[in-house]
Amino acid sequence: MSQISVRRGLYQHRRFSIFHGSDPVLTTAVALLLIIGTLLVYAATRDWYARNGLDPQFYLKRHVINIAIGTLLAYGTTLIDYRLLRAYIPIFWGLGVLGLIIVLIPGLGTSINGARAWISLPGGFQIQPAELAKIAIIVGMSMLLSERSHDSNKPETSDLLQALVIAAIPVLLIIRQPDMGTAFIISASVITIIAVSGASSRWVIGLLILAILVAVVATKTGVISQYQLNRLQTFVDPTADTQGTGYQLRQARIAIGSGGLIGKGLFNGPQTNGRFVPEQQTDFIFTVAGEELGFLGGGLIIFLYLLILMRAFAIARRTSDPFGRLVTTGIIGWFAFQIFENIGMTLGLMPMTGVPLPFISYGGSSMFATLIGFGLLQNVHARSKG
Repeated sequence: MSQISVRRGLYQHRRFSIFHGSDPVLTTAVALLLIIGTLLVYAATRDWYARNGLDPQFYLKRHVINIAIGTLLAYGTTLIDYRLLRAYIPIFWGLGVLGLIIVLIPGLGTSINGARAWISLPGGFQIQPAELAKIAIIVGMSMLLSERSHDSNKPETSDLLQALVIAAIPVLLIIRQPDMGTAFIISASVITIIAVSGASSRWVIGLLILAILVAVVATKTGVISQYQLNRLQTFVDPTADTQGTGYQLRQARIAIGSGGLIGKGLFNGPQTNGRFVPEQQTDFIFTVAGEELGFLGGGLIIFLYLLILMRAFAIARRTSDPFGRLVTTGIIGWFAFQIFENIGMTLGLMPMTGVPLPFISYGGSSMFATLIGFGLLQNVHARSKG
């Protein structure tokens, strides 16, 4: 009898082991993006740093460290049944809000490009609490909207209002930084979760209108910095300031357009090696792919993103647990909008908002957050299999 119990325990362990229960297609797509991103970050920084007598592998080393830490965080996220994580959500959400408050305190928060959104750490590292707040909002809203005290499939007004408060407090702090790009990404996740929760379409339409009104009010009242307003003006009229705020967009288009079908070759892009595109290792990393890997390389990156979103949709459809479904769809909304915003702004299809490209751009906080999101997807997948 004891042998049967042992075998049953081993079966359960294999069944819920992340190595046994992970989605191999999702894992492969993310791994390929991490590899491509590492090469692109190195290509974007190597030559310029070498020419200036600096360590050409400076960003490469840090990027690899970020990936290693992010991978450990993703793995840690899969170890505990995601349904048991609900008990820790209030703590995680509270820490996220605390981080957003700290960055607004003079002397504690660090301002870059007009946004006070970072906390400086020893060793030259920085953390951006808004990135981790994305996860706190998604899991917090999902918990509230999945734990209903009534039998209806639709959430009550009180449920929705509580969930929106969970999102509104961090979002308002993020707007105060101001970081409108992250605020819009979170808004996309919020609307996606509300829509999937079974709420009336009036809530979704109302939230879309509210997001537009908040953006207009923030612009009119001066919450958005002049730097960000200039970026918005460049989106409306790319020729308005080609030597100022429009310079980055102009150079980005030149880099991507010069790549042609197969690109100039890795490490051989004149625009990239000449450092003509500012922030190329972070927000504008896709321009490196466009110039050095061409249309085919850029197309491969987009295909891998579509593969990730398709697998995430499959995970959401398969799970019968409302909490898991809402968490998964919130991550889908987050990833989809951020990918579209980042690639779109390099092509002039979206305003420049300073958001990184998931799994590819240099940046510790973004890498940690997206890999935790990946870990949550794998967690739901592994525990939704029959």
